[in-house]
Amino acid sequence: MEVVLIRHTRVDVPKGTCYGQTDVPVAATFEVEAEATRLALADYQPFDCVYSSPLTRARRLASYCGYDHPLTDRRLMEMSMGQWEMQRYDDISDPYLQQWYDDYMHLPTPGGESFPMVYDRVADFLDELRREPYKRVAVFAHAGVLICAGIYGGLFDREHAWDHLTDYGGIERIKI
Repeated sequence: MEVVLIRHTRVDVPKGTCYGQTDVPVAATFEVEAEATRLALADYQPFDCVYSSPLTRARRLASYCGYDHPLTDRRLMEMSMGQWEMQRYDDISDPYLQQWYDDYMHLPTPGGESFPMVYDRVADFLDELRREPYKRVAVFAHAGVLICAGIYGGLFDREHAWDHLTDYGGIERIKI
């Protein structure tokens, strides 16, 4: 099965803000970015099924691309940043922040998730999806989810995962 993963467009929060699972609004550039994504998706259609993170930024892009009623799944949400949600990284005074910076691929955020926790829930979603009879599926989600799916699909390894960050409105394909 081919899984086409689409990252949401830019969001309307100050640069450097840790927004994770907060349901933030899309940026004023939404329509321009979403139109570029919609046009790029034409190369991959039709889809047997369309999924989305329940967060508005992913669902709104799905709707713009013609999928008003995607199946939503909480496992497709961005990493929970816990107590750091909606704070600018530069303003976080938590002494644990440096430890997290030094080992963010393993340590959870306070009250939030670790990268392995996000990977496990995305892998659980993909394991379940593999059992479906679909040939091609679209998934509207977030950067962290696309990174996890790329690792799962063998596009890159964990060590180099963040070198493959998909742009806002960008597309990643995996075979499962």
